[in-house]
Amino acid sequence: MSVEPLDPTDEALVRSVLSGDRDRFELLVGRYQTRLVNYLYRMVRNLEEAHDLTQEVFIRVYQALDRYDSQYRFSTWLFRVAQNAAIDVIRKRRIQLVPLTRRADEGGEAMVDLELPDGQPSALESLQGRELDASIRAAIDTLPWEYRELILLRHYGELAYEEIAEVKAMPLGTVKNKLFRARQMLKQHLLGAREAGN
Repeated sequence: MSVEPLDPTDEALVRSVLSGDRDRFELLVGRYQTRLVNYLYRMVRNLEEAHDLTQEVFIRVYQALDRYDSQYRFSTWLFRVAQNAAIDVIRKRRIQLVPLTRRADEGGEAMVDLELPDGQPSALESLQGRELDASIRAAIDTLPWEYRELILLRHYGELAYEEIAEVKAMPLGTVKNKLFRARQMLKQHLLGAREAGN
């Protein structure tokens, strides 16, 4: 009698779902839901829309599971579907992307950063994290789209370089090179902002 591993691979879960154990798909959803919401939130700039889009992506993936090619990582395929869905939403809007802020109250002047809940940090850690996150988001927003997208896939989608290369259909060296350049641009922007603030 074979014993199933406690933490089966994504590919093993896909095989189980395709063999009729449809409840196993919930494990895949559990593994990727938070990462997908974070990634899509950074892409579409709307938390409610990111949640809706995440559910839509999982539905699309579930319905197309029989077309999944197991020679590629499941996460790569999932994020490619998510990327395409986000791009469709952005194209439909045909508006310029805006910072991740909202008015603190009706008619007020104060702006508040929108953030996804992620644990229970202290008040000081939250404040420092929000300030740093706002600076980083502003810097990311200055990047040309091709670099911004790679940063989002790597740092918000948490994809490995190899997965990004597969998602973007780029050579691995090109992905590494572009990410290096993107980080250099971010570093220069952040240093410039810090010097301007002094």
